[in-house]
Amino acid sequence: MAKIHPTAIVEPGAELAGDVEVGAYSIVRAPVRIGAGTAVGPHCVIEGRTTIGRANRISQFNSIGGVPQDKKYAGEDTRLEVGDRNTIREFCSIHIGTVQDAGVTRIGDDNWIMNHVHIAHDCQVGSQTIIAGYSGLAGHVQLGDWAIVGGQSGLLQFVRVGAHAMIGFQSHVSQDVPPFMMVDGHPLTVRGFNAEGMRRRGFSAERIGAVKQMHRLLYRDGLTFDDARAKIAALAEAVPEAADDARLVGDFLASAKRGIAR
Repeated sequence: MAKIHPTAIVEPGAELAGDVEVGAYSIVRAPVRIGAGTAVGPHCVIEGRTTIGRANRISQFNSIGGVPQDKKYAGEDTRLEVGDRNTIREFCSIHIGTVQDAGVTRIGDDNWIMNHVHIAHDCQVGSQTIIAGYSGLAGHVQLGDWAIVGGQSGLLQFVRVGAHAMIGFQSHVSQDVPPFMMVDGHPLTVRGFNAEGMRRRGFSAERIGAVKQMHRLLYRDGLTFDDARAKIAALAEAVPEAADDARLVGDFLASAKRGIAR
């Protein structure tokens, strides 16, 4: 049987796995679904068409599944999907999607979301990310796997941050950040590539060297954007071990609509 504090309210129609914990004064509204092993701290509100997976840790004072802060929202049946093993610390707000996009806000697995983080409607957050305290993801933001967002940073609507990228403290992110790159500041500036993060994740010396070369092609060699893309594509053949990394960067650049951080 779920462990629900006597002061918590779980509405009829909400679906909780048998070992879910709900802390004091929290409210879980229908039709929320919460998977096995997830613990919800005190004074949380979880609502909307929200699905939360297994073994998540949700601290006190969170608002999850609320309606979007979007004047166009008119009560459409949109949703929020949260994966497994995420940590969501205090005072976070995460909203459902809108019909102006795919209608769903998604958060993957194994993310570390610190205090006072806002994840707005239609954001797509990958897995293994870190979002530090007081950061905000405006609507429709995409955050790739293993990306890191430094504290008090703001990501503008529709911005994309590639896998393994790192955003420094108090950054204003108004353009796309390619995979592996390190950026910070206002205006945003590329400072290098995330070599230390790659080493910690077991990237070989050859793969790290290829990413270093991609960084140089994009930011150091004075090439046009199209010429840099062509040379990065050629790396997939020149360094077979880094072929997937080159394709990851190449595909990201090919779909850039807002321009990339420089």
